[in-house]
Amino acid sequence: MQIDPNRLIYNPALRTDRRVLVTGGAGFLGSHLCEALLARGKEVLCLDNYFTGRKQNIAHLTAHPGFELLRHDITHPLFVEVDQIYNLACPASPVHYQYNPVKTIKTSILGAIHTLGLAKRVKARILQASTSEVYGNPTVHPQPESYWGNVNPIGVRSCYDEGKRAAECLFMDYHRQNGVDVRIARIFNTYGPRMLPDDGRVVSNFVVQALRGQPLTVYGDGSQTRSFCYVDDLVDGLIRLMEQDGLVGPVNLGNPEEFTILELAELVREMTGSRAEIRFLPLPADDPVQRRPDIALARERLGWEPKVPLREGLRRTIDYFDDWLRENPLDGPRTPPEA
Repeated sequence: MQIDPNRLIYNPALRTDRRVLVTGGAGFLGSHLCEALLARGKEVLCLDNYFTGRKQNIAHLTAHPGFELLRHDITHPLFVEVDQIYNLACPASPVHYQYNPVKTIKTSILGAIHTLGLAKRVKARILQASTSEVYGNPTVHPQPESYWGNVNPIGVRSCYDEGKRAAECLFMDYHRQNGVDVRIARIFNTYGPRMLPDDGRVVSNFVVQALRGQPLTVYGDGSQTRSFCYVDDLVDGLIRLMEQDGLVGPVNLGNPEEFTILELAELVREMTGSRAEIRFLPLPADDPVQRRPDIALARERLGWEPKVPLREGLRRTIDYFDDWLRENPLDGPRTPPEA
């Protein structure tokens, strides 16, 4: 008897949408996403190579019957059976993605190829965690999804910017050519507990510096703007996008409230009670002057917008780092390992 091999690969009648792969699942954002998916009754396969992710972030999940942990580098092929894939695997802070730029762009491009290949084989829906960095130093403000961006393709940040842009291209090509069910989320500045204390992102920088009584380092004159989205809101947006039928994206996910970097520094000093000085340093190359999402599409199609105000989100983040510093009083800057 001849057996149809396609029947062994995928049976639509058995589809549950319960088995979910999260690449980069031990990272800041990934660990919160794993938590939220488990709370929604999903079975979660968390994949990470611990380049910037930490086992501590998901240690409390390991006893959950629906949670599974796999150490794997997404630059290599992966063969598992899942219904949905969230592709979050990539260092996201300038300190980490510039530490090994070749590794960064390989993670974005090869990671996209391998996760898309997996999605094609098992007929899984797949979401790409893209970034507002695809807009570069924008000449349009706020940034809608229709804006093509203003990116330096050979700068020190291009390993991340262009890697994510190439990943978006791959997602759309797999969708158009092979019918893969894709979603693309463009994530703007996100913050909250489990950020690395030395990752170079502005919220963690300011909070840790203030709690340690160190000068708060502001690059440039502090007039550049950012929009800060608390991690719980962002995770909710990702899940809504994944579960929404008929919306490929890209979709901006971020907080449209805009603050200057200097305003953020002053707010962190106030909330921590720090008297530390603000120290101004030269602006890094290709640092965006303005960053603010247009979230009209997310509001209309997902019914989503951020709910946590900056002051409330900062309080939770400050409390997290305050506890972390008490437990790690002598911990210094950590250089990520070669991988």
